[in-house]
Amino acid sequence: MLAATIVPGRPGDSRLDELAESGDGSIVVDGLLVGVCATDREIIRDGFGGLPPGRDRMIGFHESLGRVRSAPQGSGFAAGDLIAGIVRYPCAEPTCRPCRAGEWDYCASGDYTERGITRRDGFGAQRWRTDPAYAVRLDPSLARAGVLAEPMSVVAKAWRQVDAVHARSAVAPRTVAVIGAGPIGLLAAMVGVRRGLDVHVTDVVADGPKPDLVRDLGATYHAEPIEQAGVRADVVLEAAGSAETTWRAVQATARNSVTCLIGLSERRTDFRPDPQQLFGPMIGGNRAVLGTVNGGRADWQVAAAELARADVGWLERLLTRVVPLRSWPDALTPHPGDVKVVVDLTDA
Repeated sequence: MLAATIVPGRPGDSRLDELAESGDGSIVVDGLLVGVCATDREIIRDGFGGLPPGRDRMIGFHESLGRVRSAPQGSGFAAGDLIAGIVRYPCAEPTCRPCRAGEWDYCASGDYTERGITRRDGFGAQRWRTDPAYAVRLDPSLARAGVLAEPMSVVAKAWRQVDAVHARSAVAPRTVAVIGAGPIGLLAAMVGVRRGLDVHVTDVVADGPKPDLVRDLGATYHAEPIEQAGVRADVVLEAAGSAETTWRAVQATARNSVTCLIGLSERRTDFRPDPQQLFGPMIGGNRAVLGTVNGGRADWQVAAAELARADVGWLERLLTRVVPLRSWPDALTPHPGDVKVVVDLTDA
């Protein structure tokens, strides 16, 4: 089978290789699509992540969609099932309580592995394997939109963390500000609208598909910073990767607000905020700022349920560019109007 292989930090070595099945486990999966995100670009361009032990390259990509080719009886999966593979695997440290409790997304040792990111082959292959514990069945009606399962799992965890903090008091959130209208931001907005909240999404573009995608959800789109729009949010979900934009948004939040940082990957060095401008309002206004990464199995299950309830036509509109496997490195170069770029593993 063919696979997209990479060397972290060496983009010129990205290529298409003929390999055996990737991964290990009792479920054999025919790969359909993989999603491309900023993390993949950081791995390939900047060297984020790491190779499996003893290897000089690995299979890339952590956002997956596949169809079960074969699965053992009693596994909970059957041939033909549409599935996504869970990304993170627990560490082997006996004293790591989260991993031993099945909460590998909270790994305390930091020695976890992640498919397509850290010391484990990804899903960018025409055939891959996984164990039942690291697979999630998707509603067959999702078809291609099932590739959004991984970003949806990140969103599910973010909302779970926001809910946990808001449970500290009787204050109920009403207004949500989503920073960034990429896949994470749009899916976060979808959940907020579904909860009956007043959702505002901000991004840097004034045209293209993003404004219409937001408005068609029933949310409000802003091509300006959220604080300039006069929005006092009870919940801020950061999904743009800009520290400065997020900093300014937090200053404009309502009392008792919760800000969840999801996509803060920008590597700027010239932004030097005054901590007192953040810490003072946090203390005086009971404001909370937290970070989240990856999703646990429970979040993946919530993600599958959220996608099954969604308008599949709207989800499909997020997939703005499909790149064939035979030319998969083209997916790494952003194009104007991109929302979610995917690689078609069946088109080689």
